[in-house]
Amino acid sequence: MSAAACTTAPAPPPFKPIADTKVLMQSVVDPNADVVWDSVKTIITAAGTEEIRPRTEEEWTIVRNSAITLAESGNLMMMVPRAKDGGEWMARAKEFIDASESAIRAAEAKSADRLFDSGGAIYEACSRCHQQYVDAIVKANQ
Repeated sequence: MSAAACTTAPAPPPFKPIADTKVLMQSVVDPNADVVWDSVKTIITAAGTEEIRPRTEEEWTIVRNSAITLAESGNLMMMVPRAKDGGEWMARAKEFIDASESAIRAAEAKSADRLFDSGGAIYEACSRCHQQYVDAIVKANQ
């Protein structure tokens, strides 16, 4: 083994987080989650039933891009200074990434049913994290 092999590890990448977690949620996660959630739904009124689904290649691409943005946002939530801890926070972020990746695959397959299910999984991942972290912060500040 050479002396060079024993030197310190390379410097970490020069990440420069700009937005805190709240701003990341407001500016990136929320609007893109809304695109996924609003992309598949059924509206029933006295006038009849309307099925909302992506229909064109452009509409499917918009949903796919929003799902990709969500998945990558999960990675951003794992970065210091946003990461609250190395355990549950990382597990919740990974759950969010996995659910978002499922939405990517559903959009690529042009499967409205899978996209609807993935939207539910994204919602559940968000809810579990909020229950654990956001609700605790609100209660602590009351």
